Amino acid sequence: MILDLLLPPPPGRALPEPLLAELTALYASNHAFHTLTGDFPDPHDIRPEQVAHALSEEWARPGTDVLLARSFGHLTGIAITLAHHPDPADPDPWIGLLLVDAGLHGQGHGRRLATLVEDRFRAAHRTAARLAVLDNNQKAMAFWTALGYEVIDHREDRQLKRPCAVLRKELTAI
Repeated sequence: MILDLLLPPPPGRALPEPLLAELTALYASNHAFHTLTGDFPDPHDIRPEQVAHALSEEWARPGTDVLLARSFGHLTGIAITLAHHPDPADPDPWIGLLLVDAGLHGQGHGRRLATLVEDRFRAAHRTAARLAVLDNNQKAMAFWTALGYEVIDHREDRQLKRPCAVLRKELTAI
């Protein structure tokens, strides 16, 4: 698996159509996840313009990286990370989203992608990582806790006020 940093398009420009089509297919394959999150009006009909808008909102936050995972040239996943949480008392970087093509679930792609993201944090001399899991997402909770993340708090997410668990993992040196 190869991890590439996706930079935002220059002002007034759009993501290349083939890439946006790949990203839209990735997001659309995860309609069960999007049903839980409510991030898209119709999780069974996610459109390229909606994905482009969601990514532009991510890039608008300082310190956000959008990372694309490819295996044998095919887009297998996306991770969105934040170098710093908006709360100044929170010293850790965050995994804001980790999404793997739903047709590839259960094959280790999510684990590999999470490990690559953690390795990026380690390379930046970060000692821990955090993320939030919506309370209604039991599959995600099982995934992250199996990777060693521990629940440290319960609160609402900052954007949509959905109840979630905050998880943290100490990152040991490589």
